Amino acid sequence: MRKEDQVRLIEALMEKLDSGVNVDAGCQVRNPVSAYTCPELAQREWQAFFTEHPQVVGLSADLPGPETFLTSTDFGKPIVCTRDAQGTFRAFLNVCRHRGAIVETEARGEKRQFNCPFHAWGYNLGGDLVSVPKEGHFGPVDRSCHGLKALPAQERFGLLWVHPQPDGEMDLDRQLGDLGPELEDWDLDRFVPEGQTTYEHPMNWKLAIDTFGETYHFNTLHRDSLAQDFHGNVQLYDTYERNHRMMLCLRNIDALRETDRTDWHVLSAALPVYYIFPNVQLIIGYDGPTLVRVYPDATDPHNSRSQISFYLDPGIDRTELADRQGEAYRDVVARMEDFARIIRDEDYKAAAAAHAGARSGAQEYVTFGRNEPALHHYHNTYRTALGMPPLQVISN
Repeated sequence: MRKEDQVRLIEALMEKLDSGVNVDAGCQVRNPVSAYTCPELAQREWQAFFTEHPQVVGLSADLPGPETFLTSTDFGKPIVCTRDAQGTFRAFLNVCRHRGAIVETEARGEKRQFNCPFHAWGYNLGGDLVSVPKEGHFGPVDRSCHGLKALPAQERFGLLWVHPQPDGEMDLDRQLGDLGPELEDWDLDRFVPEGQTTYEHPMNWKLAIDTFGETYHFNTLHRDSLAQDFHGNVQLYDTYERNHRMMLCLRNIDALRETDRTDWHVLSAALPVYYIFPNVQLIIGYDGPTLVRVYPDATDPHNSRSQISFYLDPGIDRTELADRQGEAYRDVVARMEDFARIIRDEDYKAAAAAHAGARSGAQEYVTFGRNEPALHHYHNTYRTALGMPPLQVISN
């Protein structure tokens, strides 16, 4: 992020603190409870947002070098992503063109060739069919039309993007708008994976997304955890097409007031949280980025799961990092895991309780406040994408 933008954002957060005025959406809105419980709506969302829309499958570092791969079934079909021998990112349906078996069953790794476990047909990481055992017995195979089925794939801004449909369209410049260059400024491709965890949760996927949409709850739900490091109910908010950026206010911002602005760094004062439509939270911290991807159950609006991935700068001095943050030294990976546990044990626990409340019949709608603009934006982008009217405004 450019230095002038960092200073501008820090000054804006200081002004919010000094004035006691948070971001203001300008109104309250009502979101129908059915948005979280309706099976028909859930099916429409699955189709439009997860099977017919470009998806982030990881950071560039998830394929750390040539001849590496990762697999996914997050979008209802088997997918294998590769970095071929020339370093090019590619994606394919992970299906053998002989009898339709799943070709690669490992989650990730290094290989020069995939061999189907059924009859050992072999494919290189460019998707080409390169070997057919006992082809003289089987009969001739036109290898030019029996390679793995390719999917649209792009590596942009340090992120890996795949469209689950072979004929899907991917226009990331239009999809992200001005957010793309800002993401590129973070040099996300320099980080390395430092662990991953998956949480299953008994709630609609959008309730998990909602927990990242405001800091109004920090002083209550996170009073013994995140509230120790953040000013609750203080944030900046900007939208970029269907995406957004929130700047959460660190308590460390107070220590910057007497320092020279030329020494300011935005990560000393704030935690940037980027939302990438429809289901991704990208959180930029001093330790490194955290990627949160939330997926619905394709057939059940009452269940979902989150995949949380952590990344770290490979050249970071962990002892220096701990000292810089004023903490007694402890392993940076443990801090990342602590953050994931807060999401699971505090945010997602509250969201699951809200889902139980939604199913109880106690109310027909939930209310999003003026200080919760991200929640307005999330749900209006979902509704607009499905051809539904915007959320009902209840006050101005």
